[in-house]
Amino acid sequence: MTSRTSAVAGKIETRSPNKPGYRRNVDAAKYAVMKKALLAFFPKAAPGRTQNEMMVKAKSVDKRIFPGTTGSWWAKCVQLDLEARGQLARENTRPLRWHRTR
Repeated sequence: MTSRTSAVAGKIETRSPNKPGYRRNVDAAKYAVMKKALLAFFPKAAPGRTQNEMMVKAKSVDKRIFPGTTGSWWAKCVQLDLEARGQLARENTRPLRWHRTR
């Protein structure tokens, strides 16, 4: 079991760069699907992608896993976690943009 996997089977701990110390356990399988999609979506360098672009991408991720509008919530959850863990960088632009750090 990794340090990110919760004591509750099938869960993974997420963080937020906006709230230091914030932790939330979410479904590990759904997290993994969205993480894979977002890491493939965000470029490796600036200029990155905007939140609106990310939400359009989220709507195209497997609708059987993310029915209705849940893809948008999962995209934001995973984006914040990846940012908090240093895998995505927030650019100082308007609108905000993100790109991968590795």
